Amino acid sequence: MALSKATFLTQLRAFTAPRRRPPSAVSLRLLSFSSPEEAAAERRRRKRQLRMEPPLSALNRTQTAPKPHSQSQSPYYLNPNNPKLPEHVSALAGNRLSLHNRILALVRANDLDEAALYTRHSIYSNCRPTIFTINAVLTALLRQSRYSDLLSLHRFITQAGVVPNIITHNLVFQTYLDCRKPDTALEHYKQFLNDAPMNPSPTTYRILIKGLVDNGKLDSAIDIKAEMDSKGFSPDPLVYHYLMLGHARASDDDAVLGLYEELRERLGGVVEDGVVFGCLMKGYFLKGMEKEAMECYEEALGKKKMSAVGYNSVLDALSRNGRFDEALKVFDRMMKEHEPPRRLSVNLGSFNVIVDGYCGQGRFEEAIKVFRKMGEFRCSPDTLSFNNLIERLCDSGLVVEAEEVYGEMEGKGVSPDEFTYGLLMDACFGKDRADDAAGYFRKMVESGLRPNLAVYNRLVDGLVKVGKLDDAKSFFELMVNKLKMDVASYQFMMKVLSDAGRLDEMLQIVDTLLDDNGVDFDEEFQEFVKGELRKEGREEELAKLMEEKERLKAEAKAKEAEAAEAAKRSARAAVASLLPSKLFGNKETDSESKPEGEVQDLNEGSTDANASEAELAEKTTEIEGDRASG
Repeated sequence: MALSKATFLTQLRAFTAPRRRPPSAVSLRLLSFSSPEEAAAERRRRKRQLRMEPPLSALNRTQTAPKPHSQSQSPYYLNPNNPKLPEHVSALAGNRLSLHNRILALVRANDLDEAALYTRHSIYSNCRPTIFTINAVLTALLRQSRYSDLLSLHRFITQAGVVPNIITHNLVFQTYLDCRKPDTALEHYKQFLNDAPMNPSPTTYRILIKGLVDNGKLDSAIDIKAEMDSKGFSPDPLVYHYLMLGHARASDDDAVLGLYEELRERLGGVVEDGVVFGCLMKGYFLKGMEKEAMECYEEALGKKKMSAVGYNSVLDALSRNGRFDEALKVFDRMMKEHEPPRRLSVNLGSFNVIVDGYCGQGRFEEAIKVFRKMGEFRCSPDTLSFNNLIERLCDSGLVVEAEEVYGEMEGKGVSPDEFTYGLLMDACFGKDRADDAAGYFRKMVESGLRPNLAVYNRLVDGLVKVGKLDDAKSFFELMVNKLKMDVASYQFMMKVLSDAGRLDEMLQIVDTLLDDNGVDFDEEFQEFVKGELRKEGREEELAKLMEEKERLKAEAKAKEAEAAEAAKRSARAAVASLLPSKLFGNKETDSESKPEGEVQDLNEGSTDANASEAELAEKTTEIEGDRASG
C-alpha cells in the first residue's frame, strides 16, 4: 500500500525525533543535592555505614542475628553511653592498606623502632592506621620481648582514641604475664570484662590460663577455666593440658588424672587430641605407674591429631623420667613429619626440650649442635632459648662455650637481657676472671638495660673479694643514682672503705647520702658510721659534717627565698612602669617618683600660671570700665 507524501513525512519526523526517557533514579537523586560532589559524599557515607555494622557479639553481647536495619537505627548506636566498637576488617582498604603494607615492610626488616614511630606519627595524620596495623607492630614487639615499648605504644593509641579489638587485649594480657605480673594481667582482664563491648575468645582463656600456670597461680587458672565453662565454651584440650601441667609441677598426680577423666567424659569417652597425653604420662610417672605411662606413650604416637605442643609434652615427660633415648626417637619422627606450612610438628619448644635433655645427660656438644640446627626447620631461637643453654653451660663450668653461644646472639637478631649478662658475670667470677665479669656488667649498663640490686651486689662483692676495691667503688658511684640502693648496699661499701683505712671516702658517701638519696639516715645508720669512725678517733667528724650540711641547706633555702622575693619585686616594678599611674588611683606617685629639680620646675610653672591669671583679670576689668564710660 503506497503512502502519501504527507503521511510519509509525518512518520519519518516522528521516527527521527529524540525520545524523551523517564528520569532515572540517579538523576532524580542528584536534584536533592546542591552539587555532584555533595551527592558523592552522601554515597560514601552510606557505604561507611554498611561497613561499620557492629559484630554479632557486640550488640548487647547476644549471639542472635540482628534485624536488617541501618546503623543509625541500631539500639547499640542510639545509646551514646555505649563504648565504641573496633573497626571492621573492611576498613583496611585504599590508603590505609598501603600504610599497612609500608609498616609491615618495616616489621619484616626488623626495624621495629621505625615501625612504631611511623605508627605514632600516622595516628594524627589524614591516613590513620587501623587497629590491625597497630596489632601487627604490637605482636612484633612482643615477639622480641620489648615489653616496655609495647605498653608505651598501647598507652599512646588508647589516649589517641583508637578502639582496641580482642587481639589487642590478648597481647596486653600476654605481655603482663610474660613480665611476671599476673595480678596486673588479672586486673586488666576484669576491666576488659566490665568495659569492653566484646566477649573473651577461646584464645583469651588459653593465654590467661597458661600465663597463670607459668606464674604459679594455679588456683586463679582454675577459676578462669570455671568461668570459661560457664560461658558455654566447648571443652578445650589445650586448656586441660595447661592445667594438668600445673598440677604435675605441683606433684599432684591425682589432680592430673582427674582432669584427664573429666575431659574424656565431656568429650564422650574418646580424646582425639594428643596434646594432653604428655601431661597424663607425667601423672602416671608421679604415681610410679611406668607401665601405664608407656602405654599412654604408645597411644599418643597413634593419634592422628598430634600437634607440636603435644609432641613437646611427650618429649619432656620422657626426658625427665629416664627415657631420653625414647625421646630422641620421637624427636626424629617429629622432624620427618615436619612439612611447613602443611604440617608443623616441630617448633622452638621442641628444640629447647631436646637441648635440656642433652645437657642433663652431659652431652653438651650435641646440645650445641642441635641448638644451631634450628634454622633448618624455620625456628628462630629467642632470648629465653639462649639463656637456657648458656645457663646449663655455665653451671657445668663451660664458660668459653657459653661465651661462644652468647656471641651468636647478635647474628641471630636476638638481644641479651639482664639475665644473660648476670649468668656470664657469675661464671667469670667462678673462673677468677673478675675483669671480664666487670666488663659484662658494664656492657649491660651501656646497652640501656637496668640490672637489679642483686646483680649489682654480686658484682661488688666479687670485686672486693679479689681486692679490686677501686673498681668496686667506681661501680658504686656509677649505679648509686640508677639503682635504688638499700641501707645494706651503703653499709657494705662504707665497711669496705673503712677496713681499707679510707675514711675520707666513706665520709664522701655520707655526704652524698645526706643529699636525700631516698635512704633514711636514721640513728641506727648514724651509729654504724660513728662506730667505723671511732676506730680512728674521728667520731666527731660525723656531727660536724651533718651540721655543715644543715647549714648549707639553710643557706640554699634562704637564697631561694630571697631570689623569689626579688623576682616578685621586679615583676611588680615592670607592671607599674607599663601601666599609667592614674590606673592605680595614686596622684602623688608621679611627683614622688620625679627628681627634685623637676618638682621645683613644676611648682614654678604653677606660680607663673597664677600670676598670668591675675593680669588677665585686671585687663578684663579695665576693658569693661572703658565700655561703661563710653
